[in-house]
Amino acid sequence: MDSTSIISQLPYSEPFLFVDHILEVDENSIIGEFTFLPEMEFYRGHFKNKSVTPGVILTECMAQIGVVCLGIYLLNTENKKENLSQVALTSSEIEYLKPIYPGETVRVVSEKQYFRFNKLKCKVVMYNAEGSMVCKGVIAGMMIKTQ
Repeated sequence: MDSTSIISQLPYSEPFLFVDHILEVDENSIIGEFTFLPEMEFYRGHFKNKSVTPGVILTECMAQIGVVCLGIYLLNTENKKENLSQVALTSSEIEYLKPIYPGETVRVVSEKQYFRFNKLKCKVVMYNAEGSMVCKGVIAGMMIKTQ
């Protein structure tokens, strides 16, 4: 399964799609990128005169790449067909270390902790373009398959 196929199966669209590229994926991990464009609506009013990407948006980007994209890959590999219908975030615990400003590109690296009974739990780390860790944590979600 290639990255274009994974991204096309995401249950999101702009302006709530936070995945530009999947760089690597296998049964244990995924690496993807996203650029936070300066014109994104959530920057308006989020800190006057010096916009910062909200933590909830960073978490969403981490979840979309690190759990949902990996979950799509795992379900398709497991069942040999495209069959993801829904994803429900069940938990997240994120530590924020550095800000991300408008125009920055981030890289998300996710490592599967477990995938059983359609629940996927991953250790997810976000890096900025310089390779510095921006945030890290554990995110889990349920992958719901269609029949």
